Amino acid sequence: MCKTLTFGPTALAASMARTATLRDAPPEMLARWGDKALTEVEWLIEDGNMFVLAQHINSLADAERTAFAGRVGAGVTDLLMNALGYTWRDNAACLSSTLAPHADFIYGDGAVSDHGVVLAEARGSFAANVSAATIAGQAKRKYSKQVKPHLAAKSPHGKVIHGYSIAFGSRPGAAGAFLHAAETRISKPRGKRPPPTASTPGLSPESTPASLALATHRANFSLMEAPGVVAWIDWIRAGGERPDVASPLSFLSIPYAGRTFLASAEPLWPFHDCPHWLEDLWFDPRRWPRFPHRRRLLRRSGDGFAGWFVMEERSAERFLNSLSDIIRSGRENMPAVLKLPRIEPSGFAMDRGEESDVSPESEYAYALFRDGLALLGSPPPRRMV
Repeated sequence: MCKTLTFGPTALAASMARTATLRDAPPEMLARWGDKALTEVEWLIEDGNMFVLAQHINSLADAERTAFAGRVGAGVTDLLMNALGYTWRDNAACLSSTLAPHADFIYGDGAVSDHGVVLAEARGSFAANVSAATIAGQAKRKYSKQVKPHLAAKSPHGKVIHGYSIAFGSRPGAAGAFLHAAETRISKPRGKRPPPTASTPGLSPESTPASLALATHRANFSLMEAPGVVAWIDWIRAGGERPDVASPLSFLSIPYAGRTFLASAEPLWPFHDCPHWLEDLWFDPRRWPRFPHRRRLLRRSGDGFAGWFVMEERSAERFLNSLSDIIRSGRENMPAVLKLPRIEPSGFAMDRGEESDVSPESEYAYALFRDGLALLGSPPPRRMV
């Protein structure tokens, strides 16, 4: 475990939104949760090279400040888990329907690929007494109570074989923050090691449990405001009435930072089927600011771009093609695994000595996660198709 996690405000806002939307609530509701995360980071965390809480934090009621600290803790946990190589995620509420305390999230891929899943408990604290010792103590206590008892438990996505408890904290009015991760101790093997076991048939370095991929992308397409995709995912996962979709789902293709991203065109109705109209409206200062979705992309001050959730083109296409295959063959024939690509993250990194563009001053201020979801923190260029 490296000692430093570096991230910009765009990455933090995106990770807070990602962790808040791991629910089965209506996608329209979850999309508003994503907007809330962008607003909170904008108002409550200062820009700069170090983590500093804004003075506005003192205006919050105690309960709200505690809740905000928890949301930031969950976001930092997601950043750390992605930096460690974990790609797919779900809410750990799927472990049990009882009230027994359990960790917040389940992650797959990374070091446990083809073997099982890991638990991750998130903790955030903003208080005057926060220190390296208190944060370390919180991480260890949470691990003992909410992670360790569930090791070896069975989840819908595989056996729990490892766990983390991640605590993050900062003192209001002081620069800097503290981060501590407690994890399952790995015993050293005794004697001669047995020969490596054969990998599970049908799995490859790009395979993931279908159930975990669907949980991840339900949250992703909720943030992207693509309720049509979410409706099909819900039908595959839970059955019920088959979605009545009369027309194909449309996406915008956006070149950005040397990549191509897809953005849902559903929120842009009635212009999503007329890209030339959309081009004219997007860059017309007289008309487009009056369009509701455009207003939500503008900061309160009206002088900047707040963000847009999109997905890396290859990741989106591979998942949507897999989703279409399941729909055509029937949900009862859903494969156990899906072959989906992984993306090297951008906008945050562990301190391993490699260079990583996490500066909020970059020409392209964005955060890109391993599953392909990205938050564009600066406006896309003119060419969109």
